Amino acid sequence: MNILDDLKLQYKLGGIAMRVIYWNIACFLISLAFFQYSGGSFVYPNWLALSSDPNVFMFKPWTFLTYAFFHATFLHLLFNMMVLNFASNLFMTFFTQKQYLGLYILSAIFSGVVFSLSFYFLNVAGSIVGASAAIMAILVAVTTYQPLMNVRLLLIGNVKLWHITAVILVLDLMQFRLDNTGGHISHLAGAFFGFIFIKLLQNGTDLSIVISKTLDFFTNLFRKSPTTPFTKVHKNYKKPTEKVTSRIVTKDKTQQQIDEILDKISQSGYDCLTKEEKEFLFKAGK
Repeated sequence: MNILDDLKLQYKLGGIAMRVIYWNIACFLISLAFFQYSGGSFVYPNWLALSSDPNVFMFKPWTFLTYAFFHATFLHLLFNMMVLNFASNLFMTFFTQKQYLGLYILSAIFSGVVFSLSFYFLNVAGSIVGASAAIMAILVAVTTYQPLMNVRLLLIGNVKLWHITAVILVLDLMQFRLDNTGGHISHLAGAFFGFIFIKLLQNGTDLSIVISKTLDFFTNLFRKSPTTPFTKVHKNYKKPTEKVTSRIVTKDKTQQQIDEILDKISQSGYDCLTKEEKEFLFKAGK
């Protein structure tokens, strides 16, 4: 099996978590092919990156999701995919694939809205890309559900899951005013959404159903209706039956002729019958 076949097999069998990682990598490859790399990062158009300008995002609402699949640099992608793979493996231990995809999409949208509103009220213009907000939502979600889970880290050993999450959140807070303020706002918004997602789920409200039903609707909308296989219909062709009147007439004529022959026999004997009469009587007696 070559590398391409191995990647195809991983994509097919890896589940939704592996597919999300593949989608992020595919978007980065698209960036390499089509978008300008300037100043140490890719320059994305405002129909892919999420802008804080209402005049932009109001007419391009899909950017509240597309920004979560594109990354500014290779290191940005690499670090995010490492954390995403780590968080995804933990999340999928307890939850379903539909809940995973629902959380990823909803947290990305929520974080994008928080970022746009924050920058608008701060009177700051900017744009963001990256899956960090959705990744934080997944990490915080599973931490909220199992905070005391033991996780073994290379060179460190066993630590509690909440320790890892807490360190990442503290680093975000420490860098809040230093650099990439918009990114840190979306990270914290994603963490908040992950926490709320689990709390609502524990109370019986699964927010991921919204995404599942939406995807099912569009899937059924564009799915071709199954064509029923050709079924041969067997018709029972019956022989046309004679009308009752015809049978009666035929029977009356035959019986009348028989009666006439029998009368002739009784009067003059059998020998007086003609050859045709004898043959007719013979056939009628069968």
